[in-house]
Amino acid sequence: MYGLTPFGRSAFSVLNAFNDIDRDFFGGSMAVNSCRTDIRDEGDKYIMESELPGFDKEDIGIDINGSQLTISAEHKTDTEQKDDDGKYIRRERSFGSYKRTFDIAEVDENAISAEYKNGVLILELPKKKPQEPVTRRLEIK
Repeated sequence: MYGLTPFGRSAFSVLNAFNDIDRDFFGGSMAVNSCRTDIRDEGDKYIMESELPGFDKEDIGIDINGSQLTISAEHKTDTEQKDDDGKYIRRERSFGSYKRTFDIAEVDENAISAEYKNGVLILELPKKKPQEPVTRRLEIK
């Protein structure tokens, strides 16, 4: 799976230090990046499966910029219950977002397809066909 790795591997040491502080202070209740992604090499294509539970299809964005593919998702809920006087009995809000970027230099970006079902985003990433080397003869002047 050359090339289909998340960017910023060197930044993980800083991120892990933040996660350690987060776990110690908040008791592990907050995850910085829970968008788990599996990538399989199927020979002529890669299959990428990203877990995005609780998101609607409309909450998910897939953007391609050059040789980078970015998966982002944002979800916001607002629950409100009031008594007969209009006073709050319970009011809860939640917000969640994920963002992952992958190098797709070896992928035919025009043939990528995506499907979302049961909380899993499935991307089919066909590999670029190897180009035959061009042979030509230079004319001597």
